[in-house]
Amino acid sequence: MTGFERGTDGPKVIMVGVDGSDTSLRAAAYAGGLARRQNALLAVVYVQPVMAAGAALGAPVADVTDEIAEGLITEIKDATERVKDIFSVRWEFHTFRGDPYNGLVTAADELKADAVIVGASEQAGHRIVGSVAVRLVKAGRWPVTVVP
Repeated sequence: MTGFERGTDGPKVIMVGVDGSDTSLRAAAYAGGLARRQNALLAVVYVQPVMAAGAALGAPVADVTDEIAEGLITEIKDATERVKDIFSVRWEFHTFRGDPYNGLVTAADELKADAVIVGASEQAGHRIVGSVAVRLVKAGRWPVTVVP
């Protein structure tokens, strides 16, 4: 029987998906506190949408999603600066391209996430069709926490 090692049980990598919505930012705050308490790495992930139809029509979609990603990076860095004296959290920011569900699955696999934190969907139709959060839970590959 292997003995208990203090401080080594629990998640090593906590991944949170952010998209700039209020619920995703609440999820990031929750995940940050969890990472601090567990002494885990917080992997903040933004999935940049790929909108082929918009690009085909000549819309500068890639520029817009790049601007969103840059805005989120700035917002997260600013928030981290404000709280760094209160508590320290090791964190990384990652950007993946694709639809939100597949992007988060790819991120969780590549980052070897032990836990996935996401915000609840704010879109009414997702209650019927199923949100990214519900699909992640149904995948059954990681513990998933959905923050309202």
